[in-house]
Amino acid sequence: MRTFSAIAGSALFLVVAPGVVAGLMPWLLTDHYRKPLATVPGFVAAGSILVIGAVAILLHAFARFALEGLGTPAPVAPTEKLVVGGIYRHVRNPMYVAVLAIILGQVLIFSSWPVLLYGLIAAAAMFSFVKIYEEPTLAQRYGEEYEVYRRAVPGWLPRLTPWRGH
Repeated sequence: MRTFSAIAGSALFLVVAPGVVAGLMPWLLTDHYRKPLATVPGFVAAGSILVIGAVAILLHAFARFALEGLGTPAPVAPTEKLVVGGIYRHVRNPMYVAVLAIILGQVLIFSSWPVLLYGLIAAAAMFSFVKIYEEPTLAQRYGEEYEVYRRAVPGWLPRLTPWRGH
């Protein structure tokens, strides 16, 4: 895939997938963000920092897919190369972790139980998708290269030091 196509496809997928999961759904669950802000001291600030940081990680991860992998995160247009640079040296699933952090940030900002429940359901769905579809697909597509990476880099809780195996 050409770089421009990879960037365009990744940008479209960013709007469609994380945009709906971390943006539209919490927006609907918080009555279009008209819900009052949390009254617990520090929740709004902590939630805001979490959302901003997670958005930065999400954008970085999407850029790696387009520029390093020459593809998109969408299963219909996968990368040509296994993406293991940048944030992927710390955690295998930074997009899912970032989306869940964005949702958690909104839970804190709005003290929203419905968004928390939604986040737990989203986390279970993401974890299941990774185990049932993504990991077997990546193992088949990239073989030993993926297995070495999978053994070295945790899926959900980032390692503190970057993996240097690739």
